[in-house]
Amino acid sequence: MARFLLKLTLNAVALWLTTVLVAGVSLQPYANDTFSVVMSYLLIALLFGFVNGVVGTFVRIIAFPLYVLTLGLISLIVNGLLLMLVAWFTDVIGFGLVIEDFWWGVLGALVLGIISWLLNLVFRPARPSR
Repeated sequence: MARFLLKLTLNAVALWLTTVLVAGVSLQPYANDTFSVVMSYLLIALLFGFVNGVVGTFVRIIAFPLYVLTLGLISLIVNGLLLMLVAWFTDVIGFGLVIEDFWWGVLGALVLGIISWLLNLVFRPARPSR
C-alpha cells in the first residue's frame, strides 16, 4: 500500500510540474484552497494511472503494428490522446485538467513522462529482500 501511495504522490508531483512547465496544460481545482488543489492533483494522477493502465494497455496492444512501423514514435501520439482523455473525463466531473489543444496534450504527455521517469528513478521504492 505504501508503494502505491508513493507512486501516486510522485505522479501527482510530476503532473504539477507539467502544469508549471507546459503553458497549454493547466489545472482547474474544485475549490481555491491549498487542500483542494493538492487533492485535485492526486485525483487526476489516480485517474491518469487508471486510464493509462486500462485504456492505454488496450490501445498499445491493438496498435502494436503501428509501434513497429513507426519505431515507437506513435507512443507520443497515444500518450497525448490518453492525457486528453483524462482531461475530458475531469471536465465531465467539473474540475481537473485543462488542455488547450492536441499538440499541447502531446507536449504535456512527453514532459509528464520524462518528469515521472526522473522522479521514479530518484525515489525508487526499496524492494523487499528474499
